[in-house]
Amino acid sequence: MNILILGGGGREHSLAWAVLQNPKCDRLIVAPGNAGIAAIAECAALDILDGDAVAVFAEENAVDLVIVGPEAPLAVGVADRLREAGFVVFGPSAAAARLEASKAFTKAICDAVSAPTARYARFTDAAAARAYIEAEGAPIVIKADGLAAGKGVVVADDEATALAAVGKMFAGQFGAAGAEVVIEEFMTGEEASLFCLVDGETILPVGTAQDHKRAFDGDAGPNTGGMGAYSPAPVLTEAVLTRALDEIVRPTMAEMALRGMPYRGVLYAGLMIEDGAPRLVEYNVRFGDPEAQVLMMRLGGQALDLIQACAEGRLAEKRVNWAEDHAMTVVMAAAGYPGPYEKGSEIKGLESLPEDSTAMVFHAGTAEEDGRICAAGGRVLNVTARGTSLREARDRAYALVDRIDWPDGFYRRDIGWRAL
Repeated sequence: MNILILGGGGREHSLAWAVLQNPKCDRLIVAPGNAGIAAIAECAALDILDGDAVAVFAEENAVDLVIVGPEAPLAVGVADRLREAGFVVFGPSAAAARLEASKAFTKAICDAVSAPTARYARFTDAAAARAYIEAEGAPIVIKADGLAAGKGVVVADDEATALAAVGKMFAGQFGAAGAEVVIEEFMTGEEASLFCLVDGETILPVGTAQDHKRAFDGDAGPNTGGMGAYSPAPVLTEAVLTRALDEIVRPTMAEMALRGMPYRGVLYAGLMIEDGAPRLVEYNVRFGDPEAQVLMMRLGGQALDLIQACAEGRLAEKRVNWAEDHAMTVVMAAAGYPGPYEKGSEIKGLESLPEDSTAMVFHAGTAEEDGRICAAGGRVLNVTARGTSLREARDRAYALVDRIDWPDGFYRRDIGWRAL
């Protein structure tokens, strides 16, 4: 098979790595890719938000399967354009991608099926939003309605922080994504992520994970796109998983089909669990980042078989074969992230690290400059390891981190602390 993966982050590096473990992959192209991906696959300079350009490229390169990594191409209909052109595509339609692209849309779906989630209100006016915050008090959660690269959520511990967040969003901090704001109650409990493949009819759970959103140790500092993750998530027991599927995921998928937008792709349900009861925090319409890195490390080559079956509507014939193992990834980020940060600093020591089924450094924001690997983004590396226990996976991951020479980066030292 000739396979095209759209994206250029750590998620896509891990997807590429897993796909290449499967012998049915004859040729792999990743657009645009990054320095780490370029070491294992072909990279192509392609505007992945331009559905017509992607379709032409796929035709010219005899692509058999397109895997859409990030949410932005899905939200603008790239998967729709490719399906219209006759390609087999892994990723939902633009209509179905509204589950991530619009917080308000997702809340309306939850209301329609009585899925447990946080109380909320929607606002297009800053004054009304401020009045609501003053009436409700804090802690409270402020969300930009649209896509904001994982940074459009503010968990405000006090009213002043909440009011400031509303002001920034309506002032254009996230562009059109913040034209409407959703304000939610602050949910207590333990957060975890459930990943399911859905082919329009069959729902197949393919893994659980927990990530760390805050920038610094002890879950302190600002929210980020994720500073590390581990899989499986101990809090997602069989009983909790069954409730999440029965009360949240299956009703949502049925409602989407009823509305004429059947879901096809991976569905990522962010859950808050308290006293064994799950509530929906949010849906994402793609693999998480950095959760994909630990899931792909554990799935290996079977990931391609599952993705292909999902894209072709054959999920009912598939099962996931899990090893009794654990995986952890530690994000190394540029100093200053998630605020302003410098690009271009050199990262040394990567060439001496192992690359196998138990240890991988997945590149997120990197570029090659004159033979040197340099930082080219906020989250730069995902140092990932497997082990027979979470503690072993953690020890292996941090042993790799300690061998990387990058003075301009930082990382958390406590990934996995909840489970350990």
